[in-house]
Amino acid sequence: MAPVELPEPEPDGPTSVERAIARRASRRSFAQAPVTIEDISQLLWAAQGFTHVRDGVQMRAAPSAGATYPLTAFLEVPSGGNPELEPGLYRYDPGNHALEATLDEPVHGELTEAALGQEGVRDAPATIVLAANYDRTREQYPDHGDRYVHMEAGHAAENVHLVCESRELRTCPVGAFSDAEVANALELPDRLDPLYLLPFGRRPTDL
Repeated sequence: MAPVELPEPEPDGPTSVERAIARRASRRSFAQAPVTIEDISQLLWAAQGFTHVRDGVQMRAAPSAGATYPLTAFLEVPSGGNPELEPGLYRYDPGNHALEATLDEPVHGELTEAALGQEGVRDAPATIVLAANYDRTREQYPDHGDRYVHMEAGHAAENVHLVCESRELRTCPVGAFSDAEVANALELPDRLDPLYLLPFGRRPTDL
């Protein structure tokens, strides 16, 4: 399957950072409606997208210790989650701001089960999965590499939260899941460990 080029991210949102912080909350219920490809583009860029070049290194939206960038962002889409994407799993390619299909069949049920059946994952029209290659950071920081990876995952997730608030989307951080079952459901490479699930969607009109 050919890569899916995403729309260019917008650096200027409709909500100030301060307002997004004030409104930010974990919300687990979503409208029964698909998310747009523009929403997907903006959220993945906020998590791991390229922003600028410094000293010849392409920097990303979330800070990373020593610019080691151990995180890989995946997008899980169930049936009906987005009209332009087939159900399955996609890897976000920051360099091309594109999606590459890694599983071209639905895995939503398996991911929900791996996440202990939580309704936030079950009902979401899409979920961002952050996985880490710890060795990328450990090699440069053997004493504190794991700590830095966890900090970076938090930075990326908070970016997603704030952009969701700016775009009137909902999301909830999910850390309660079976690592092995998530890795198996998504067929992650052995070098990648799942760290974070970020289900997201539109806001229900009756809330």
